Amino acid sequence: MSTQPEVEQGAVFGERRHLTNVAYRLLGSLAEAEDAVQETYTRWYALSERERAAIASPGAWLTTVAGRICLDVLGSARARRERYVGAWIPEPLPDRAEWAGGDDPADRITLDESVSMAFLVVLESMTPAERVAFVLHDVFRYPFAEIAEIIGRTSAACRQLATSARRRAGAARTPAAPSAGQAGLVRHFREAWEARDIEALVGLLDPDATMVADGGGLVGTVLHPVEGGEEIAAYLIHIADKAPGLRLLERTVNGRPGLVAQHTGVTVTVAAFELEGDRVTRIWAVRNPEKLRAWTGNGPARAIL
Repeated sequence: MSTQPEVEQGAVFGERRHLTNVAYRLLGSLAEAEDAVQETYTRWYALSERERAAIASPGAWLTTVAGRICLDVLGSARARRERYVGAWIPEPLPDRAEWAGGDDPADRITLDESVSMAFLVVLESMTPAERVAFVLHDVFRYPFAEIAEIIGRTSAACRQLATSARRRAGAARTPAAPSAGQAGLVRHFREAWEARDIEALVGLLDPDATMVADGGGLVGTVLHPVEGGEEIAAYLIHIADKAPGLRLLERTVNGRPGLVAQHTGVTVTVAAFELEGDRVTRIWAVRNPEKLRAWTGNGPARAIL
């Protein structure tokens, strides 16, 4: 029979999934989210047994600590991303069934609209405090009194932060296309790219479409956004011509239909799409190999729910 401390520790460890879900949305990086969760548990086990026993709600304590760690990481990340080579795009996540390297059921991230690439990119435009207040309140439904403990401001101030963040999100987001419709459009996009049919690609792209690529300085890619449907189509044809044997696969990227490019059997690019009507308006192409661990099997595997 389990002792009470063992039951309590099991419950504490069971918070890991929730903490990872929170940390990934706050940071946009699975690697940083894993580090934040690990540091949270390190601080928990650094407490004495008496200190842990005095905590009425271990789950709330863990979330508070994880939130503060993420807030600190966001503050330092702004400076690091200013020095980043090229554009910084959040780390893409595959569907659970497509995760390379197997499953770890203790650590799952729920795929919903709050992890779509479009949503995560909007979060990047917020200040660290706005992002924490908005994600914790609007996504996870935490009361402002608890958020105030994390951010170190009053409940009223946290409410204002969330309101400001909500305005940013509302101004930047476009209505998400139905998943079935997006899958069909992405399929047509893949077929046109494979056929090197530039006219078909231009027809699928909005005239004002934008493509952003993230190589992190580790692999070659454009350092600035490619703007305009014709320009994007020409660039994609150029890529296909430079990499004979490039294989395109339809995959789920952060819960939405996307594309994965493989060369000699290795995933080299993961592309997420934003659609409006029957046109592609934005493409986010992640090429930084450090952000493709879940797609290549390099590094710890994590499962997606």
